[in-house]
Amino acid sequence: MALDPVTIAAGASAASGFLGFKGNQAAAKAARQTAEYNAKVRENEAVLVARQKVEEEANLRKQSKRLVSTQRVATAASGIQMSGSPLQALADTYFNTEMDALKIQYAADVAATSAEAEATLARAEGRARAASLRTQAYQSLLSGGEKAATLMM
Repeated sequence: MALDPVTIAAGASAASGFLGFKGNQAAAKAARQTAEYNAKVRENEAVLVARQKVEEEANLRKQSKRLVSTQRVATAASGIQMSGSPLQALADTYFNTEMDALKIQYAADVAATSAEAEATLARAEGRARAASLRTQAYQSLLSGGEKAATLMM
């Protein structure tokens, strides 16, 4: 039994619509997964930046302690008491260290907030892309069905 060309064309249209549907559904899943991967990468980068800033602050404090020790030794070696200008220089060292540490902490907070926002944006873009592809999937399915129905009439 041979099928007439119209039935074959209708079947091909329906199959084409179904394949388009499946392809777009797979693309939607891939878009979601890619967005999640990109978000995780950004979150991991934020963790690394935070660790780097903690290390940077620790190094700053170590250098400051060395500077304070050097200032004390130099003052003591000169026979001057730790008061007046030498004391003010020491206080400035402590103050500047704390200011620099606060700047490092602030930079870490800014980087963390930026990474968090970028991860959230990546996920939102992925959801939007996936929704768009799902819509295209249903459009393919409906289009294939419409073509098949039109050919059968």
